[in-house]
Amino acid sequence: MPRNDWESIVAERAPGPGGDAVQAAMRRRRRKNFLPQDQRKLAGYNRPLPIGYGQTNSQPSTVADMLWLLEVRPGHTVLDVGAGSGWTTAILGDLVTEAGSVLGLEIIPELAESAAATLEHQQLPWCRIETATRGVLGAPDQAPFDRILVSAEATYLPQELVEQLTDDGIMVMTVAGFMLRVVRHGEDPHDAEITRHGPYRFVDLIT
Repeated sequence: MPRNDWESIVAERAPGPGGDAVQAAMRRRRRKNFLPQDQRKLAGYNRPLPIGYGQTNSQPSTVADMLWLLEVRPGHTVLDVGAGSGWTTAILGDLVTEAGSVLGLEIIPELAESAAATLEHQQLPWCRIETATRGVLGAPDQAPFDRILVSAEATYLPQELVEQLTDDGIMVMTVAGFMLRVVRHGEDPHDAEITRHGPYRFVDLIT
């Protein structure tokens, strides 16, 4: 059984001052508020939890790992692909503050509707969740973004998402079992700097 109290696990792994902001945002946006009623009693466990339609609310320590790598700052514009329950969208909203903006995309309409309704109670008017367009990855019409978080796993790195980053923009996502940090430099997205950060598993990226 995974150890209870994900907050202490995340605190132990925090990589310094930047980690404090991530921890604070994760605590402020209480996980249980983004879970189905029958899963809320398990909100403190450091494990993924089902939210319906074959999707999950990600393991909190994994969320923290991704956000530390993403290095979100106040004023950033952020795209949250695979918003699911809306928890990461709200956390990102805290990190960018009212000076920034967050667009969460969820491909399953029922989840997108539920997450958007939950987000309305979080008092984050600079954040929104929309149903993703089938066959379109990301939000090319609203690009570029300073940061892109992808809470789903792909079999290859989608260049169409790299193209939606600003110069020096950062994307974090899992590809073929490994978490990647992608930093775009210059106009050619194929010249992006890519580093690997350990094995992870997510639900499949659906387009």
